[in-house]
Amino acid sequence: QGRLVESGGGLVQPGGSLRLSCDASSFTLESPGLGWFRQAPGKEREGVSCFNYNDDKAFYADSVKGRFTISRDKAKNTFYLQMDNLKSEDTAVYYCATCWGVSTPTPNEYDAWGQGTQVTVSS
Repeated sequence: QGRLVESGGGLVQPGGSLRLSCDASSFTLESPGLGWFRQAPGKEREGVSCFNYNDDKAFYADSVKGRFTISRDKAKNTFYLQMDNLKSEDTAVYYCATCWGVSTPTPNEYDAWGQGTQVTVSS
């Protein structure tokens, strides 16, 4: 299947922005969508977003709706997660992964993810 490679994480203050990238150029996409989930220490996996590349629809968790935007550069086969107005509760390791892309993301719809990138929101 190849690899998904995430990048773009880091430390940011509350209210700040980050853009995560997912390089899927060496990955064979066999699912309807590609998106992001996150995992914080001691917490369950949370679905964040999924982009269905069959109909170009994007889905978001309620906790990030209006603040995060998922997008795709078709030519580069790269997906992005623009994260604005970040909050401390957004702190987690973010993973790019295949997903279903049919409704609000669920924790179990993700499969085949990369190594993750750490996002820390702190003053």
